[in-house]
Amino acid sequence: MDKQRRVVALGFFDGVHMGHGALLRTVAERATALDASPCAFTFDRSPTAALTGRTIPLLTGVEDRGALMRELYAIEEVIVAPFDVMRQMDWRDFVEQYLQKELGAVHVVAGHDFHFGYKGEGDPRRLGEKCRELGMGCDVIPKVEIDGVTVSSTYIRALVEEGKMERAGWFLGHPHTLSGPVVHGSELGRTLGTPTANLLVPEGVIAPGFGVYAGRVRLPGGETRLAVTNVGTRPTVNADRQAVTVEPWILDYQGDLYGRNIRVEFYARLRPEKRFPSVQALRDAILENARQTREYFAKGKG
Repeated sequence: MDKQRRVVALGFFDGVHMGHGALLRTVAERATALDASPCAFTFDRSPTAALTGRTIPLLTGVEDRGALMRELYAIEEVIVAPFDVMRQMDWRDFVEQYLQKELGAVHVVAGHDFHFGYKGEGDPRRLGEKCRELGMGCDVIPKVEIDGVTVSSTYIRALVEEGKMERAGWFLGHPHTLSGPVVHGSELGRTLGTPTANLLVPEGVIAPGFGVYAGRVRLPGGETRLAVTNVGTRPTVNADRQAVTVEPWILDYQGDLYGRNIRVEFYARLRPEKRFPSVQALRDAILENARQTREYFAKGKG
């Protein structure tokens, strides 16, 4: 790791929500004032899941977290550390040896509930005291509330599971996203005239509530297009109800995306997933969903 001067955000940042945003904006401001590089430090897996042994599906994978922090908050570098190594480190060593000496941190920013080091013994109070001792700056960001509700990944995760994407986007500060490579599907959409770019839900990442969504897709070159996205098991045409797929029909687009990464953005659920009496009825519903999607964005909602 090079020894450039860094201002470092500390946290897991699942979803990169509005609470994280308050922290990341502070990092960017401090970095400008100190002529340093704005960075974020995160872990390769959920600390809560690792410590409790519970399975906790994530809102965002590592790559999506990094991309959102860069795009929305001007974070220049995202440092992903192995949680299993960091959990064994004495909290004092984490601050002095890792943050200051290895990363070159001149200022750190953490949330009010950030714990670190062996047995989570490091906390915001100890972080602040150690930083003062070492001559480093430190900001601790209080919890952020919207409409009297504390912004948290746990709360947003419940909204996404229920398909409440507009409210989830309000707390996230951006649409819920899911990225991955396009894989081959049944190609039924092509037969229907509504060809989809199929993604598998990444391992460990939450699947939005089953249904059809108005949204956008960001293509590999950075261009965005409107999309109608189905999340679920396709009950009308699929006998295997176990495999969950994310299938955006990218409106007004023709091109081969197989094997290439795209990002799906979810803005609003148009309807639950359902079984239709015929393939023609399914096609009619998809075309209606396309009309609804165009209307949604034409009204400036996304």
